[in-house]
Amino acid sequence: MTTRPAHLLSLLLLLASPLLAACGGEPDGSFDAQPGTPSPSCLQHQAQDPGTKYTGGEKSDPRSVLEMMRFYTANGTKAFCDGKPPTDTDRRWTDLYAKLGGDASHVPQPKQ
Repeated sequence: MTTRPAHLLSLLLLLASPLLAACGGEPDGSFDAQPGTPSPSCLQHQAQDPGTKYTGGEKSDPRSVLEMMRFYTANGTKAFCDGKPPTDTDRRWTDLYAKLGGDASHVPQPKQ
């Protein structure tokens, strides 16, 4: 019976490995489309850089990409709720929006 706990531990580690990998690696950033406010009057800053769901080319998640594109098309020129300018993380998202074919007039432009 001494091998049974070892098998059980191995099974638990196997099942938990995807969760452990997600915790230990680079975060795979998701876009916050402010789902509680479909038509926000102002924008919240993005907390995470774009992850592979958005930057993975053929491996990207089309639904996630389209949600981000739709959000910026409808809301991208609104001011941030805290009155501050876009952060570097916000810029990464708006740059990605433009890179993926979004109309740059729908997002804030860098100050010259």
